[in-house]
Amino acid sequence: MDASSPIMSWLAKPTLQQPEYPDVAHRDRVLDKLRSLPPLVTSWEIERLKSLLADAAAGKRFVLQGGDCAESLADCTPDAITGKLKILLQMSLVLVFGGHKPVVRIGRIAGQYAKPRSAPTETRDDQTLPSYFGDLINEYEFTTDARRPNPQLMVRGYQHAAMTLNFIRSLIDGGFADLHHPEYWDLDFCDNADLQQEYLELVQGISQSIEFMESVGEAPIHELTRVEFFTSHEGLNLLYESAGTRTVPRRTGYYNLTTHFPWIGDRTRALTGAHVEYFRQIRNPIGIKVGPSADPDELLSLCDVLDPEGEPGRITLIHRFGAQAVQTHLTGLIDGFQNAGRRVLWLCDPMHGNTRSTKSGRKTRDYEAILAELDASFDLHRNHGSHLGGVHFELTGEHVTECTGGARRLTDEQLSANYRSTCDPRLNYEQALELAFRIARRIRSTPATPPHANDSEAHAQRSE
Repeated sequence: MDASSPIMSWLAKPTLQQPEYPDVAHRDRVLDKLRSLPPLVTSWEIERLKSLLADAAAGKRFVLQGGDCAESLADCTPDAITGKLKILLQMSLVLVFGGHKPVVRIGRIAGQYAKPRSAPTETRDDQTLPSYFGDLINEYEFTTDARRPNPQLMVRGYQHAAMTLNFIRSLIDGGFADLHHPEYWDLDFCDNADLQQEYLELVQGISQSIEFMESVGEAPIHELTRVEFFTSHEGLNLLYESAGTRTVPRRTGYYNLTTHFPWIGDRTRALTGAHVEYFRQIRNPIGIKVGPSADPDELLSLCDVLDPEGEPGRITLIHRFGAQAVQTHLTGLIDGFQNAGRRVLWLCDPMHGNTRSTKSGRKTRDYEAILAELDASFDLHRNHGSHLGGVHFELTGEHVTECTGGARRLTDEQLSANYRSTCDPRLNYEQALELAFRIARRIRSTPATPPHANDSEAHAQRSE
């Protein structure tokens, strides 16, 4: 491990949520291997996404970010990947047509293999073992061998991410995301007749609009009929992230080429910590998860470190407070950034703050609480002269039973029917699509943010 490399300067900082590999020599051989592999994404894709996020921060686009809480290597299968891509494409289709605004599609996919935990160990009966930190670090099975951090999993994670990305690109290039072929996006998992009918009418309306525009223009409308798709994951394991970070010819600085959009978790955003030291050096757009412990001054200082030049599209704040606490915490953050004249992209993650346990101890989230936090976030941004530029969901394209509520009105007792997540509960296919319709209506009914709302001059005038 080359500790002298500038991108490894985080080694001198306090680290959190990092695995302790028992065989250091094995770990270093794995890191050397990772550095020799081709990158997963390109710098021009990263710069393209940054420009789209800048548009979203200015109110010109809306961001849909979603996917698994923690990807499983075992789910690197055609059906699983197609299902995740399909629900994100369908949700974006609803948002574009219903919300009348272009959508930036970002999947929590092809790399979301590591997960922070509230405790480093887990105890069952009389046995205490390391917690499961995701398939990039250890295995879910509760045995000594499985829970021991294994550096070889970093190579397996990289390989599975590459296969996932390759299949996604093949699907998109092969016409899976072509609006001329809505039959590719059928509702196999949707048994709700009203929701299915609403979606099919929407697809029919889009197809007819495209046919009309192409007839008038006498040429295919490629920008409308094909989509761009980007990937994201939490940059948790800094050894893995650093090994995939490279310099690029004819560009300055370092790029994390394992993903387009890495984010810093709420547990690892300490200003003087290792994660911030790493993230400040990469050129990717950066997400920052923001929970109830966040202080406006602290976050502004964090943005100053990560984005000293105020580069458009560089910083995305993903707030996650919970339906009961969003009013209390989000108001101060919005006002703090408004008064400082600092423009960022705001996303609402209504999942994490609304996690609860059932009487049996199973983790779940309520659809109505998720919707309530979304509605409150739209209102708070609008009322404070800000702009909610997107949403961040944990979801799946499968018919799981992990979150309660929705059109099917799932109850706590029904969760055991098909609860599959190894970490946090996800929205299922129908719940996610239903939310997309609700969000689209909300985007359409929310007035545009005044052009001067984020300008420092306007804040100065208000304070006089």
